[in-house]
Amino acid sequence: MGLAILLRLGFWQVDRLAWKEDLIRQVEQSLTLPAAPAPAPADWAATTAPGADYRKVEIRGRFLPGEVYYYNALTSPKGPYGGPGYFVHAPLQTADGWVVMVNRGFVPDLYLDPAKRPGSEPPVEEVTVSGILRQGETPNALTPAPDQSKRIWFARDPQAMARGLEVSAPVAPYVIDADATLTPPSGLPQAGETVVRFKNDHLGYALTWFGLAATLAGVYFAYAVSVLRSRASKKPEA
Repeated sequence: MGLAILLRLGFWQVDRLAWKEDLIRQVEQSLTLPAAPAPAPADWAATTAPGADYRKVEIRGRFLPGEVYYYNALTSPKGPYGGPGYFVHAPLQTADGWVVMVNRGFVPDLYLDPAKRPGSEPPVEEVTVSGILRQGETPNALTPAPDQSKRIWFARDPQAMARGLEVSAPVAPYVIDADATLTPPSGLPQAGETVVRFKNDHLGYALTWFGLAATLAGVYFAYAVSVLRSRASKKPEA
């Protein structure tokens, strides 16, 4: 029974590996497609479904006042800035009245204060923002609580972020990571820094379960051999 359970767990991880590799291929293909209009309120439910992440979209509107900061470490930056820092998120209101939080780009920890990065304000005129749709994150028990006084968040929760900025309009359940064209002349926030990363440990897990199954089989075989030898040694001589 133990062997059957371990083998089942191993084959389950093999199935998960195939699913994850297919998901990665879908995302890579999606990022090569032309940008589509960002989902409007009638389509928001579909943006929370599996596979809705990492789609190229565009939207037109005006930035509202205020910004919040999503803590992250940029280990492989495309631009000159990287390391510990924050992704600057600002609300963009469409002509229809609803709002989407836009990730305007990365700022290093030393430049969190807007006063230290002059020229980093968003455009005041109506703009078209192109970028990548990112699904919102639901904080779990291990996620630090946001620092409301500094407007720092540790989970990408667009609707909660918007509430922190006192946005009263309907807010999309996703974020748009702006592409590099939104980077202002000052260089910060550094847009176009979407982190496309998938945790894919399924092969390692599968090998672990199969290894445990092989170990169990080996231990049982050794035990069976010892029992047979013990019986043979106790067999009365003719």
